[in-house]
Amino acid sequence: MRDFLYQNGWGAFAMMLSFEVPFALVFLYVIYRKAVAQPRPAETKQSRLARVEGLWIALVLALFITVNVASIRYMPTVSSAQAAQIDEQALQQVEVTARSWAFEISDRELEAGRPVRFSIKSTDTMHGFAVYHPDGRLLFTTMLVPGVTRATSIVHTFTEPGRYRVRCLEYCGIAHHAMQDELIVTKTGG
Repeated sequence: MRDFLYQNGWGAFAMMLSFEVPFALVFLYVIYRKAVAQPRPAETKQSRLARVEGLWIALVLALFITVNVASIRYMPTVSSAQAAQIDEQALQQVEVTARSWAFEISDRELEAGRPVRFSIKSTDTMHGFAVYHPDGRLLFTTMLVPGVTRATSIVHTFTEPGRYRVRCLEYCGIAHHAMQDELIVTKTGG
């Protein structure tokens, strides 16, 4: 369920609605009460308002903390830390160099189920390296800065065989739209 919420556009939309709809309903209730039900000045004691404000802030903080704790495993820094614990022998190593307007990829055929370390660098200008699932979902992306001495490293495990599109997501010049490539993921051992 969390994968749906954090890695899917509709999941993100559902999360947004789960926050906005209750707040909108409370807002509309308050407007209705002040405009129609009790248009005169309120006679509520200040101490009661302070309690309601405190509860409201506590609810918002609890929701914020819950959503953020649930999303920790999807953060790039956590993924990188987990990748550092993978045995080097198990990794498929892929070197990628981005230059105007193409990717040089050392190995385009990968095995599903085995982690892949992409070591990516740019030689000339800002580029992006984004990999899309065959159904069109963005799996991961990174920005490449020219002149950086160490390559950017991303570890990803493809779970399904198929043709995965690679695109540059940073505008890099007149032929930016043509900066695309493909990775072919095969079944394990195949």
